[in-house]
Amino acid sequence: MWYNCGLGISIFMFVLKSSFVPTGDQPTAIAQIKENIKNGVKNQVLLGVTGSGKTFTIANVIRDLNMPALVISHNKTLAGQVYQEMRDFFPTNAVSYFVSYYDYYQPEAYIPATDTYIEKEAQINEHIDKLRLQSTTNILTHKDVIVVASVSCIYNIGSPLEYGKFVVEIELGHKASLGELGMKLVKIQYERSEFEFKRGTFRLRGNSIDIYPAYDDTGWRVTIENGKVAGMVQFDPLSGQIVANAQGVKSIIIYPAKHFMTDPNMFEKAEKEIRTDLTFEHGMLLKAGKKAEADRLLRRVNYDLEMIKEVGYVNGIENYSRYFDGRKKGEEPYSLLTYFKKVYGDKFLVFIDESHMTVPQIRGMYNGDYSRKNMLIYFGFRLRAALDNRPMKFDEFYKIPPHIIYTSATPDSWELEKSNKKIVEQLIRPTGIVDPKIMIRPAISEVMDLTAEIETRAKTGQKILVTTLTKKVAEDLSSFLKERNIRAEYLHSDIQTLERSDILDKLRKNEFDVLIGVNLLREGLDLPEVFLVAILDADKEGFLRSRTSLIQTMGRAARNIQGEVILYADTITKSMKAAIEEIDRRRAYQEAYNRKHHITAVSIHKPIREKIIDVSEMVAVEHGKKNYIGLIDEIKSESMTPYDRKRIIKKLEVEMRRLADNMQFEAAIAVREKIKELKVK
Repeated sequence: MWYNCGLGISIFMFVLKSSFVPTGDQPTAIAQIKENIKNGVKNQVLLGVTGSGKTFTIANVIRDLNMPALVISHNKTLAGQVYQEMRDFFPTNAVSYFVSYYDYYQPEAYIPATDTYIEKEAQINEHIDKLRLQSTTNILTHKDVIVVASVSCIYNIGSPLEYGKFVVEIELGHKASLGELGMKLVKIQYERSEFEFKRGTFRLRGNSIDIYPAYDDTGWRVTIENGKVAGMVQFDPLSGQIVANAQGVKSIIIYPAKHFMTDPNMFEKAEKEIRTDLTFEHGMLLKAGKKAEADRLLRRVNYDLEMIKEVGYVNGIENYSRYFDGRKKGEEPYSLLTYFKKVYGDKFLVFIDESHMTVPQIRGMYNGDYSRKNMLIYFGFRLRAALDNRPMKFDEFYKIPPHIIYTSATPDSWELEKSNKKIVEQLIRPTGIVDPKIMIRPAISEVMDLTAEIETRAKTGQKILVTTLTKKVAEDLSSFLKERNIRAEYLHSDIQTLERSDILDKLRKNEFDVLIGVNLLREGLDLPEVFLVAILDADKEGFLRSRTSLIQTMGRAARNIQGEVILYADTITKSMKAAIEEIDRRRAYQEAYNRKHHITAVSIHKPIREKIIDVSEMVAVEHGKKNYIGLIDEIKSESMTPYDRKRIIKKLEVEMRRLADNMQFEAAIAVREKIKELKVK
């Protein structure tokens, strides 16, 4: 069932389309990365400053080496941005997006202190589910695959051997019946639905059957005549319009609607193993004097087995995956990387984007999952086999990729050490903008000095970012500046998602001058209007004042040719010294390049994007003769009639789906929470 990748062919599978050509030090970076891979190097670092075009470099490496690739980012929003870029670079290739498919996910958990059991609750985004299934299907059927994924790619998704085995092949002229075809589709987790035709369903229409693959945007209509397949056409599920006729299409393959596929013939064997483990663990709990926990485990597992036997599925079936996958106790799970390994062998690339954030996240996933599951097991909610439905341990992950390219403006010590001096630098920005100048001033008088600096700069329209160590200081400093008639706002994790976006747009629109926050990097700030970044208490060593954080924070001033940084510190720490030296080195490098090539640096000009909700991030609510307009968080249901509430809920549900489809997940979650609030009223 595995597709022969044939990576030795000389024809280019990947077609890169772009109006740009590699420039600056991109050509050198591309050549070095390719050379290292050809020489069998497993680890190398692409040290690229923000704005140097790292994604374009990655795209060129994939195209030139003609190799499938997995790009891993540390969150789904950034993964979405990279996916969109890759899709634009490779419009004719199989570019996929693989992230957690939950708009909302509350994992199963137990809190002993309050004797609270929290049942698993999830809201699946069908669009993302389609893209996940498309990723695995593409790997099985294509050579030209690029998958952009979040760290969720290290989680268990079921055996690729089982997934590849459970397919429905339909061939023109072969014997078939509607009933038989329907039964085959049910076995691969498709549902019959005559009224709601959606992904993962099929319906019967006269002598034909319509199938909507879970991983595609189009459906297939298969016509049966005289006990044989007489025709196959592809159509738009919404309009019914034919998008491709059967000419030349002699066979189609329908892949499963779910990743977790189990052979019904394996149930008897799996059930026997589960009951053996249940007997043992039930006895262990009784020996430990935990009769309530033992009884609970017995009830839950027996219920789950009955459900699986009757309907083939139960909520939490993934906790029994080891029995159905045929894995041994403690054996590593099947993840997206397993698919790459099984299909492509050692002929694929793995890029870890923003590696200083992504590598620690990959490393920490297993421990968090283990801690939660262990609590459930200890109190009799799950068998110990639940521990085997897990993310990969870091050493399991690390051994699979034949080539890893860590990309970051501030790679951490781990990847630098692993790369063994195979560090490819990309320090040139095509705009010619240099890294900001750095000034160090005493921390003892930081507030008054900063205030004077702000007053001077605000008069000329310059915008300022200030980072503090705590939320309280950010709020207090904002109030202090406002008392002096300085237009200031604070921004930190307590601020609602939609309001954070609104605050950033207000800064760019000149509605205030100073933005104060704790870790402004989490906002993904790209603000060309910022002339100054001020870092308070820069000499307080820690996560927020580490070398990496300082370089990243100072880089917020690298969008403007007049960008400057002030570090308020009474001593120069190791982190400060290292960060300043690195910024100075990058600055000198860009300046030398600009002189050599007669480049005049220009500030970035970036249009203000549309707000997340609607055009004005507002919702109009008609009530009587009045027009109530407010932000999502300001929608109040107390004065609404039931009719008004129903109308607003419908509008918000449409907006939530639109946001999720556009990969604006945090905003979608905020809208969903408002919907839940309105429905309770």
